[in-house]
Amino acid sequence: MAQEGTPSVILVLTTLPDGDRARRLVQALVDRRLVACGTVIEPVVSVYRWEGKVEETTEAQVLLKTRRECWEALRVALAELHPYDVPEFLALPVENGSPAYLAWVRAETVSQGGGG
Repeated sequence: MAQEGTPSVILVLTTLPDGDRARRLVQALVDRRLVACGTVIEPVVSVYRWEGKVEETTEAQVLLKTRRECWEALRVALAELHPYDVPEFLALPVENGSPAYLAWVRAETVSQGGGG
């Protein structure tokens, strides 16, 4: 459960083919104020089954920090900007965190309704 008096923050995970595309995606999402921050981790290796075959791919992992109220607009933007046919978008609740950091995430994002 989130700390009392703190914003409802979520961590959204996605992967992209490479660091350059990951950084461009994060920049676009920060510019739109849908996320306060995106962290690009590369390289990562993903092993998965796709179209009946086990694949292994080197990718860039992206960690997006935002608030729950931004999820729907963020989901739409990710679907628009993401290069994959079936992109990973996983939203995980942040149960606890630094009150100052959580306040910063809230201040740097704009909810779908346009308010802060």
